[in-house]
Amino acid sequence: MSLTKRRPRIAAVGDNCIDILLPPIGRRLVGGNAVNVAVQLARLGAEVSYYGAVGKDDQGGQVASALIGNGVGVDHLVQRPMVTSHTVISVDADGDRHMDFEDFGACDGYAPDAAAFGELLSMDHVHIGWLNDGGDLRRRLAGASVSVSQDVSVNADPRHLGVDGLTVVFASCRGDHGQAAVQAADLLARGARNAVVTRGAAGSSIFWAGSAFERPAEPVIPLDTTGAGDSFAAGFMFGILTGQSVRDASDLAARAASATCLHLGGFPQ
Repeated sequence: MSLTKRRPRIAAVGDNCIDILLPPIGRRLVGGNAVNVAVQLARLGAEVSYYGAVGKDDQGGQVASALIGNGVGVDHLVQRPMVTSHTVISVDADGDRHMDFEDFGACDGYAPDAAAFGELLSMDHVHIGWLNDGGDLRRRLAGASVSVSQDVSVNADPRHLGVDGLTVVFASCRGDHGQAAVQAADLLARGARNAVVTRGAAGSSIFWAGSAFERPAEPVIPLDTTGAGDSFAAGFMFGILTGQSVRDASDLAARAASATCLHLGGFPQ
């Protein structure tokens, strides 16, 4: 991952989604790891482009409007003849969310075309969200010496979860720093150069260039934790790409994650 004092050019590739929150919330919110990361990076000041697919429907228009409204470039947002990815979510009496239905829609099988891939090669950094391409894009970008990150917590299918070549892999766990270290050691042994493990309210564990430390979470009473990990990733990458120290980048990431917990969805909308 290159260090620069100028405005970094970053691409986010992969998933978008409409979260259909049933009553009592009754909202339709734009999300998805790649979209959330793209928007949060743009809000921090990066020059960001999103690469992904939506359907030819109103929900696809909602995704595009959210990206454009937050300053994210959509020249490589494509429309496919299927529905936009969406998830139906119910909320129980304790406030816990339950995914009642999920359709990956236009995201399923999306891959950047030749022109889009050429643009990706010029980026300072590329973040890959949910992308069911068997790791093809990750390998091609890493093979071309492009700085790449991916969050392995957003895709449960092992066919798409290789980490070799990643400049930084983001993961999550509910354990302590020691348990995060075990997880990170596995990811590093499998070929990632650096690892960042978020641990919810317990904070995060950073494994960077042979050193390791943990960073406590910012104290906050959360309204909604959706997208907090995505905001952490965006804040961390922005810090590193703008020349901040790893610890300062983790501070920025923790603040970004805590701010996301104070509103519905992965970014204000």
